[in-house]
Amino acid sequence: MEIRQACVDTQSAFAYCERITREHYENFPVASLFIPANRRPFVSSIYAFARAADDFADEGIVAPFERLRRIDEWESKLERCFEGKADHPVFIALAETIAKTGIPREPLSALLKAFRLDVTKRSFGDFTELLEYCENSANPVGQLVLHIFGEAKNTTILLSNSICTGLQLANFWQDVTADLGKGRVYIPLEDFDRFGYTKSDLGRKVLDDRFRELMRFQVERTRTYFSTGEPIVREVGRRLRFELSLTLRGGTAILDKIQKAGYDVLTRRPKLTAFDKLTLFSTAVLRTSL
Repeated sequence: MEIRQACVDTQSAFAYCERITREHYENFPVASLFIPANRRPFVSSIYAFARAADDFADEGIVAPFERLRRIDEWESKLERCFEGKADHPVFIALAETIAKTGIPREPLSALLKAFRLDVTKRSFGDFTELLEYCENSANPVGQLVLHIFGEAKNTTILLSNSICTGLQLANFWQDVTADLGKGRVYIPLEDFDRFGYTKSDLGRKVLDDRFRELMRFQVERTRTYFSTGEPIVREVGRRLRFELSLTLRGGTAILDKIQKAGYDVLTRRPKLTAFDKLTLFSTAVLRTSL
């Protein structure tokens, strides 16, 4: 993405972040489209912050040390932002978000830790390692959203962490082939051994009973994170309840798609259709109005 250095006013900075969000809407949670207008600029500032760092990490033609340097530079800008010295549109908008919502620095720094891992780590030995990655790559997003809506409590943060981990895992299983093309394997190596499947098999996209059982195991394990986090819908106020309900059901729907495809994520990418999204929207409306 384009990185502008010139200082701008707060309104222009938010407009800059919102443009980035619109341009990358396919990677943004569907629920974001229904976030109340007075909260949307704050969410966009966080998204623009993360989008830039993600782009740094994924620039495959750039040497790893240079990608890491750019992420370090981004973190330096974050530090200056919290010191009241923002000098970039994303951080000018983020500074206003911090002032108006009180979001803490820790989740933002955790996201950058995850992006560094995207550069340096290509596989995960066991599920514990993968969960540690999710703690930095996914859970901070939910924590930041809770702060923006004034709903950040110990109970809601724990429930949000479970949902966000589930969303991250569902995305991994949805994008097995795409991640493989980037040289990344998120299926824990211990699980390859468990089902007698190998990374070599994955590289050759061998679709057999071993792989289907491997993916069945991942899908069912991921469902437990959604069911554990589901009570958050009853713990938050009405402003956030609908967004969380829709996001939660979207993640579950992806797992359903994988299951209905016979766990074949090698020859096709399971994704939600327009009809699926309409159904999820309608269900979320009914559920949250009860």
